[in-house]
Amino acid sequence: MLEVSELCVSYGAISALGGISLAVAPGAIVTLIGGNGAGKTTTLRTISGLLRPTSGRVSFMGEDITRLAAHQIVARGLGHVPEGRMIFSNLTVEENLSMGAYLKRDKAAIERSREYVFGIFARLKERRRQTAGTLSGGEQQMLAIGRALMGEPRFLMLDEPSLGIAPRLITTIFEKIIEINRDRGIAILLVEQNANLALEISSQAYVLETGRVTMSGASAELRRNPQLKAAYLGG
Repeated sequence: MLEVSELCVSYGAISALGGISLAVAPGAIVTLIGGNGAGKTTTLRTISGLLRPTSGRVSFMGEDITRLAAHQIVARGLGHVPEGRMIFSNLTVEENLSMGAYLKRDKAAIERSREYVFGIFARLKERRRQTAGTLSGGEQQMLAIGRALMGEPRFLMLDEPSLGIAPRLITTIFEKIIEINRDRGIAILLVEQNANLALEISSQAYVLETGRVTMSGASAELRRNPQLKAAYLGG
């Protein structure tokens, strides 16, 4: 469904990605693991058209999307929930969700998407008229995911969904990620520093170090890898 081939990205003279390749099959959950500065966020931002690669290719559903604008990529069914959530804090919950459907013109479809989001995240329905900036960190993460779902994506990228969230809500967020994947068949590319949790819910994983893939394989196998356990799993 998604294929990244030899992707290179630089910030001026500094290389951020040094030729990474990865693939995500339809309906799969795949995770990217790595320390700070490894290139995980840069990878997602490049796939979604927010950054331009210096070389390499991104293919989505068989189409080369490497040079498309971000809104064109969203229109093709690829959603991105950014690190730090990036909600519109001065807008209400409902207005934030409406922003996620900005490319849609079918009012009935938009309403169905909204009701689906409210079904997944009941807290958002309870707070639909509340200003988003007054929500808790966990509720804001729910809103960021819900906003992306309003675009009816076939593929969803999530950047650090557990960041800054109370532990009791992290479990809820990840349960909902699994539910979205299972019920809607939405493929997911997950960046997550909680490597244990990420490997638990994913089928495949890639390990990034300084802009390069240093390890990849089935998540269950990587969880047993002594090198990975020592570096990321506290083993």
